[in-house]
Amino acid sequence: MTQEPVFEESSGNVFADLGLEDANELFTRGKIGIQVLRLLKQRNLKQREISELLGIPQPEVSHLMKGEFQRFSEGKLLIFLKRLDTEITLHLRSRHAQGQSAETVISL
Repeated sequence: MTQEPVFEESSGNVFADLGLEDANELFTRGKIGIQVLRLLKQRNLKQREISELLGIPQPEVSHLMKGEFQRFSEGKLLIFLKRLDTEITLHLRSRHAQGQSAETVISL
């Protein structure tokens, strides 16, 4: 007899679904890292050129291109975006504020 597959709806964060302690941090790094990869692939650069552009050693470029974003802090990934001529804007507001809350916008 064939068993029906069991599916579980995702929370939207695969790392949280796996029960990882630093799930939010890993998810954030993944989202930023994927954007870095998209921009690098659009430019069709060699790893040596990426190394010079981002200011990291070639072995680190290899890790980045493999999607090993856990090797880089969120700050470092944001620096990569800036070096790729990306405008970065952070919107800061309280998660728990009701109605119109004060928001701070920071452009990097």
